[in-house]
Amino acid sequence: MSTTFRNYIDGAFADASDGRTLDVVDPTTGEVYATSPLSGPADVDAAMAAAAAAFPGWRDTTPSVRQRALLKIADAMEARADDLVAAESRDTGKPLHLLRSDELAPAIDQVRFFAGAARMLEGRSAGEYMEGLTSIIRREPVGVCAQVAPWNYPLLMAVWKFAPALAAGNAVVLKPSDTTPASTVLLAEIIGEILPKGVFNVVCGDRETGRAMVEHPTPAMASITGSVRAGMQVAESAAKDVKRVHLELGGKAPAVVFEDADLAKAVDDLVVGGFFNAGQDCTAATRVLVHESVHDEFVSALAKAAAATKTGLPDDEDVLYGPLNNASQLAQVSGFIERLPAHAEVEAGGHRVGDKGYFYAPTVVSGLRQDDEIVQHEVFGPVMTVQSFTDEAQAVEYANGVEYALASSVWTKDHARAMRMSKKLDFGCVWINTHMALAAEMPHGGFKKSGYGKDLSAYGFEDYTRIKHVMTSLDD
Repeated sequence: MSTTFRNYIDGAFADASDGRTLDVVDPTTGEVYATSPLSGPADVDAAMAAAAAAFPGWRDTTPSVRQRALLKIADAMEARADDLVAAESRDTGKPLHLLRSDELAPAIDQVRFFAGAARMLEGRSAGEYMEGLTSIIRREPVGVCAQVAPWNYPLLMAVWKFAPALAAGNAVVLKPSDTTPASTVLLAEIIGEILPKGVFNVVCGDRETGRAMVEHPTPAMASITGSVRAGMQVAESAAKDVKRVHLELGGKAPAVVFEDADLAKAVDDLVVGGFFNAGQDCTAATRVLVHESVHDEFVSALAKAAAATKTGLPDDEDVLYGPLNNASQLAQVSGFIERLPAHAEVEAGGHRVGDKGYFYAPTVVSGLRQDDEIVQHEVFGPVMTVQSFTDEAQAVEYANGVEYALASSVWTKDHARAMRMSKKLDFGCVWINTHMALAAEMPHGGFKKSGYGKDLSAYGFEDYTRIKHVMTSLDD
């Protein structure tokens, strides 16, 4: 029996006003299992109107009220854990056990972090910077936020969007990806029982729906996690009416492995860092740069570890990852491998797994050059490339020699070298002897074509606020 998802606008669930729908496909089978609204301008108008009407009341609540609301949301998510995991897995095909431990648990923790952040906004102290005048700095919510979440981490990225925005006192209109609406619609059901109507709204749809949200005159801010192309379009559109923009875009994370690194640990950690979530992660360890003296040894070990890594169905506790999210993504990943240059060598994988669903084998490719397509462009699949470097300077050159600048890692026992590399690597995050670890208290965001703005942390919270200067005369 097919499932039907609905929009959540002004405290009520509703179909698209014109009745249009989109098919939602189970990526483990490639078969349609549900429909969701294909929302148009009228639906976006309704959601924006609801958010605009609710914003003043939510803005004027005290931080303690917003904190309690977010804590209730976190508790409710915890109580509905089984439902959230099932919904997320149905849309993504992710392993159930990893969803619960590695995605849902952090998501709940992050909601609780932003609940605390709501009460921790600090500014410079009031003071007299001109004689007879006192200056005060106010931090205020920006207003209505139009937010677009991606399909690779639908639940987690929804949290990264709504939690800081709500904590700061904003109202939200959130659009999930057209291929993964289930967990976001369920969040609306959970959140709707806690927040005043109109503060949190969900509009399902396609790219045109997202475009209508960004172009709408009501939002003061547009936030998107997605491709570089989508981010550029959002920035261009938002510029027309000077909206704030928060962009978390693509990545091509290098993992720089020096000759003194613990190679066994590096291989073990980077297999997880490269293949977790089928490599559909902007911080995935997609490019491994290895010192020439240990290159062959490392490639052999990495290929062996990749061959031992399993992909499969959600209820199999031995698998590291499930399918790619959709048919287009399978075609994209396959295309990169099919177009490999003659000097490249597929050391492991390089093929689809089975003929049902969108599964792809863990893949390692060596023998690559810096200007090769697969080195320069985001594959967004379970594919790791390996290049050799001669010295520290060349490692930095290769690592920085792409358009993306989100995350990176350095593998060495030399502390001074690690510190030099952390300074020279042009990425928003540099991990040392680890990869992909995230903490709610620490910022996540990149440079260059990986976008701007921070998720998580107090920095991510402050992105959803504006600064106002108030000056008052001390004269009677």
